[in-house]
Amino acid sequence: MSIISDYSLYLVLSSEYAKNKDILSIAKFAIEGGIDMIQLREKLNSPNRLIKIAKELSRLCKSTNKIFIVNDDPELARIVDADGVHLGQEDIKKTSIQKVKKILGKNKFIGLSTHSTKEIKEAKQYNPDYISFGPIFPTEVKNYSIGTNDIKKVMSLSSWPVFFIGGIDIFNISEILSLGAKNIAMIKEIIQSEDIPEKIKQIKKIMNGYSP
Repeated sequence: MSIISDYSLYLVLSSEYAKNKDILSIAKFAIEGGIDMIQLREKLNSPNRLIKIAKELSRLCKSTNKIFIVNDDPELARIVDADGVHLGQEDIKKTSIQKVKKILGKNKFIGLSTHSTKEIKEAKQYNPDYISFGPIFPTEVKNYSIGTNDIKKVMSLSSWPVFFIGGIDIFNISEILSLGAKNIAMIKEIIQSEDIPEKIKQIKKIMNGYSP
């Protein structure tokens, strides 16, 4: 099982934001730029097409030593031999963590979305391998945002790597990092970039500037 290093950059892939771009091409460009983790969060494709895309991404990430995560679907993660699954708060109400672990098998990551310090405290009963926290800033798909006030508290509460997510871009990332954040997840900022490898290199340079 790979290790999630501090100051990791996590790309959440979704054709919802990709417009006319090919998902696999975006992933290849992201890897070229130095992305650390990739999650497939896909809701627009048929099941067969989804399996095909996920298998291709899994192979690509394995061949380049990147962590590949499937969103919401432990069965799909198992089928394509992904490195793990990312679950939302609703997912863990429907399916127990024990069942998810049984589906995935050993040495697989389980990530968990959190949206408040209360949910981070509750996450201890699930013992995920990492959590995401957000949305920090306003986004097109969420009707709320959390802001940056809880970042220091989140970092002190969590015993797992925390990926801050939601409206983060190259212009506001330093605000989050300066408050103690280490790991960042992005969607639109990377997917819709005209030069994905260069954008990731710029983001990683900013992140590495906060690394001890």
